Amino acid sequence: MSPSAPALPLAPALPGWTHLSSGKVRDVYTPAPGSAWSGQDVLLVVASDRISAYDHVLDTPIPDKGKVLTALSAWWFDQLDDVVANHLVSLEVPVQVAGRAMVCRRLRMYPVECVARGYLTGSGLVEYRQNGTVCGQALPEGLTEASRLPEPLFTPAAKAELGEHDENITYERVVEMVGAPAAQALREVTLALYARAAGIAAERGIILADTKFELGVGADGSLVLGDEVLTPDSSRFWPADQWSPGRVAPSFDKQYVRDWLTSPAARWDRDGDQPPPALPEDVVARTRARYLEAYERLTGSPLDL
Repeated sequence: MSPSAPALPLAPALPGWTHLSSGKVRDVYTPAPGSAWSGQDVLLVVASDRISAYDHVLDTPIPDKGKVLTALSAWWFDQLDDVVANHLVSLEVPVQVAGRAMVCRRLRMYPVECVARGYLTGSGLVEYRQNGTVCGQALPEGLTEASRLPEPLFTPAAKAELGEHDENITYERVVEMVGAPAAQALREVTLALYARAAGIAAERGIILADTKFELGVGADGSLVLGDEVLTPDSSRFWPADQWSPGRVAPSFDKQYVRDWLTSPAARWDRDGDQPPPALPEDVVARTRARYLEAYERLTGSPLDL
């Protein structure tokens, strides 16, 4: 692991499960010997309330964030299961992590972040301004922040170590990494998932600007959708009535956190060696409210907490 990888809080001990690994947000467990799931090829994936920004895991959690990520992913899996199978097996989990965990099929994950973009922003906009391309794909002249692309693009990234940036790569690089048949399947499924999700979001007055999917292979060799899906952590959701090309659109995610960290109030040097400071209560409250609003607007119901 990279020396710059962040130190993470200890994962909780859970009856029937053995801690395997932790990422920026999730803790992963395998079935303990003699447990109800023992001998089955599954994992318990727990979404914590941790939040990351600028490649740092912050010390200040966002209450109920893990429940939003879990519930929204489960809802989206149901909306998309006719596009591609998913890894969700059960939401019956230990009471200590009820509402924030799911039992999932163990997959052999592809080392590719399967990103779909329908609008130009973020790292895609940076590359476009430099080269007129996104992941090596040429785009028309005259596009700007939040411009709608002529058609959605598959813009993959290579997965990075914890604490480092994913690296945008070309489709040709994906072919080199996983082979032509798998690369084609990843591209086709990613764009099909994006099209379905963007249509659902549009019906609810939300633009899905971009999103990332993680895909793997199940025991039978079939393609399976894993990890989280179409959450505020993995996607840019914009209110359609506040979108205008040429300016940054407000989003249903951790933007309050990013904005505060880069403001004079934080007194933090993003390029320095010090970790980010603790978040103020108002930033925590507004960020939590934004996640909950995303869930309610997309699903049509408030999250049962």
